Amino acid sequence: MNSQKIAYCGLLTTVALLLSYVERILAIPMIVPGMKLGLANITVLITLYLFDSKTAFCISILRILISGILFTGFASFLYSASGALLSFIVMSICKKTNAFSIIAVSILGGISHNIGQIFIACIVVENLKLFYYMPFLVILGITTGFITGIIANKTIHYIKH
Repeated sequence: MNSQKIAYCGLLTTVALLLSYVERILAIPMIVPGMKLGLANITVLITLYLFDSKTAFCISILRILISGILFTGFASFLYSASGALLSFIVMSICKKTNAFSIIAVSILGGISHNIGQIFIACIVVENLKLFYYMPFLVILGITTGFITGIIANKTIHYIKH
């Protein structure tokens, strides 16, 4: 790994942490408890498209670990990690097919992130009724994925030029 890539990775990890922090302090009323905008996913998308899956995965994991240590406890870490892992797998596969735009990849990532979190929540609280939230979570995943996809796409455009 060259020094320029290391610098970019440090910068992207820092931006992901800042976005995670900003998202935590924003007082946005949400339909579903615990729902977030997924702003830190912008950096994962940027890394996935500018570098590779391995680098994007490292940034995603670093952000989750550091954010868990600094801002949240174990429970939030567990939910965040499960959603991020499923989201990353889906986004990475979709990107490799070259059949989806970055916005579509982001939307699929947002939906899968919510599925991963609700799945873990059902296991933790031992209640499958949490899946009743799924229609709301799919709509929210589409909406937030669309927004983060547009931001990532515009950012990549500016970085390349």
